[in-house]
Amino acid sequence: MTFDSEYFNLGYLDTLSYKDTFVHRLDPRVKLFVSFIFILFVVSFPKYELSGLMPFFIYPVFLLTAGDIPLKAIVKKVLFVSPFAIFIGIFNPLIDTNVIIKLFGVPVTGGWVSFFSIIVKFILTVSTALLLIAVTSFPGICEALERLKLPKIFVVQLLFLYRYLFVLFEETLRMVRAREARSFGKKGKEMKTFIRLVSVLLIKSVERAERIYQAMLSRGFRGEIKVLKIHSLRLQDVLFAIFSVIIFYAFRNFDIVSLIGETLRSFFR
Repeated sequence: MTFDSEYFNLGYLDTLSYKDTFVHRLDPRVKLFVSFIFILFVVSFPKYELSGLMPFFIYPVFLLTAGDIPLKAIVKKVLFVSPFAIFIGIFNPLIDTNVIIKLFGVPVTGGWVSFFSIIVKFILTVSTALLLIAVTSFPGICEALERLKLPKIFVVQLLFLYRYLFVLFEETLRMVRAREARSFGKKGKEMKTFIRLVSVLLIKSVERAERIYQAMLSRGFRGEIKVLKIHSLRLQDVLFAIFSVIIFYAFRNFDIVSLIGETLRSFFR
């Protein structure tokens, strides 16, 4: 995995947002609202709950299939940030050693259950956030935030932060290529070179940001982001939001896995 490939893969989710599917055509405000409610329901589960989280995988799977999003793209990005979730819960099995369940005769402590609960919640929330960008685009999310009456200055800064990441990566890519071209493959003093690259990158970033801002002012920027298409709320958007919230509520307040298990058990008797 090279720096070049990661740079060109940075905006891949935004590229996927230009598809024309049912999910892509939904109002960005509705998708943002439904995803936010989904995340609230997921994180509201207690630390020892695992089976209750399983039905919630339906929502990201729905976004993935209905939005025609490649599974590999989402899995790669989830795995890339997974060490953070693992680090948060890795010590749980050492701290919580009380046995709370036996699985096929093997005692399982509360620490392991809470650890896997953290991992499942992480997968659900992060994959949903990534899929939201893939079916809406980051500018679309910012538009939804603004139309939901969030402070305009906050939305503009958030969008600029996202846009400037690409500029920062481009500058870094130039410096890395220049360094490799001049070193002829020799590694040399890596730490010393890295510190110099970071300091030069900081100076270049400040100068580039000032030039970008002056260019925006000269083109009439007055603190507002103009959008080409204004989405309007339709009946299908409202129905999607209502249906999704009802489903999430049912998943949260009823043990769907046990109900399915009991139904299948009675059916095959």
